[in-house]
Amino acid sequence: MRIIFSAKNYDASQRLRARIERKIDKLSRYFLQDVEARVRLSAEHVGHKGCEITIPFDGGVLRAEDYTDDMYQSVDVALAKIERQIHRHRTRLEKRLRVDAFKSEEGEFIDEYPAEEPEARYVSRTKQFPIKPMVIEDAIEQLDMLGHAFFVFVNSDTSQTCVLYKRKDDSIGMLEPEA
Repeated sequence: MRIIFSAKNYDASQRLRARIERKIDKLSRYFLQDVEARVRLSAEHVGHKGCEITIPFDGGVLRAEDYTDDMYQSVDVALAKIERQIHRHRTRLEKRLRVDAFKSEEGEFIDEYPAEEPEARYVSRTKQFPIKPMVIEDAIEQLDMLGHAFFVFVNSDTSQTCVLYKRKDDSIGMLEPEA
């Protein structure tokens, strides 16, 4: 498994990098082909250190992040979350991952950091609204005026339905379907 490190306001030691490489390499048993894991380490606020792990693979993306006072714990919790995602979506993933990936039921990292019981999720509200074709600049203006975290619109340049969203760093991201 290839690992790509990036950091924001944080200088990772060689010891931390080696530990991350060793732990992420244990996840390679789930994947058929050689995949790439992107690890982003950051120090957001005083005392808050975070680890974000993204593993894109053929047919999907696994992503987890965690922020604590200790970077080592953030890495461990993020890895446990990734492994829980793999086990939770096992039936869907078995078709895309290695055939023998789930022979042993116990996980590598899950026992160290047990998951909180997720609340039952349901659609609490349905809302319909007209979608108007507009240029991206107008859609950004609408997003700002509404004060929402996202805005759905039809891009007048491509005739595709797109979603603008506010990112954690106050920049704006856009989701656009592949052609």
